[in-house]
Amino acid sequence: MHQPQTHKMTTQVVITIIIIGLSAGILSGLVGVGGGIIMVPALVFFMKYTQHQAQGTSLSVLTLPVVILASIHYYTQCQKLGTPIDLRVVGLLGLGFIIGGYFGSKLALTIDNVSLKKIFAIILFYTGFKMLGWDASIIKWAKGLF
Repeated sequence: MHQPQTHKMTTQVVITIIIIGLSAGILSGLVGVGGGIIMVPALVFFMKYTQHQAQGTSLSVLTLPVVILASIHYYTQCQKLGTPIDLRVVGLLGLGFIIGGYFGSKLALTIDNVSLKKIFAIILFYTGFKMLGWDASIIKWAKGLF
C-alpha cells in the first residue's frame, strides 16, 4: 500500500508549491485552465503526490475563491465588449459542477492510481488533439486513403 505523501514545509517545498499555484493561476486567467492541466501533473511530478492526492488537492484549491479577481475582470471586460458573461449559465454550470464533482470523486476513488493516471492523460491528450483541429486532419487523411 502506498503511504500518503506529506511534506515538511521547507523553503524549497514552499517555493515549489507557490510556483505551481502561480503557473496554474496564470493559465487559469489566460485560457481558463489550470487545476487539471497544471496543478495535477505538477503535484504528481514535483511533489510526488498520488493521482488521487493531486486531484483532491486541485479540487480543494477550487473551494477557495482563488479566481475571483480574474472572474470579475472577465465579467467587467466582457460587459464592455458587448459579450457579457451570463450569470445564469455560471450558476447552472456551478450546480452541475458541484454534483458532478461529488460523484466523480466517488468514482475516481474506486479506480487504482495507475489507471486513473492513464485516464487523466488520455483526456488531456484528446482535448489537446481536438482543440488543435488534428482530429479533422486525421479524418480527412484517412478518407483520402479509401
